[in-house]
Amino acid sequence: MRRDVFQAIADPTRRAIITLIALQAMTPNTVAEHFDITRQAVSKHLRILTESNLVKQEYKGREIYYSLEIEKMKEIDQWLNQFRAIWETRFNQLDHVLSTIKKQKI
Repeated sequence: MRRDVFQAIADPTRRAIITLIALQAMTPNTVAEHFDITRQAVSKHLRILTESNLVKQEYKGREIYYSLEIEKMKEIDQWLNQFRAIWETRFNQLDHVLSTIKKQKI
């Protein structure tokens, strides 16, 4: 099952898991040590992140290691970039208006 990436990152716990495994690959047990939730809950979050292609699994012996899927994160960044340009333009416009008001008061 393929999940929507934005639905996956909407949850704060999943965003925290992404932050953790961005630094290094981790097993579910290692991830669970950082949270005050059950191991089963962590596994559910990891499954959702895997189904949305944000993390990938790698088997090493009997252990499963989860790591960040960088290409998928780049897709999110590219999508957000279009809005970043709009925000920056609007902030610059606001800065100009505030500067004009400030000059008028002097």
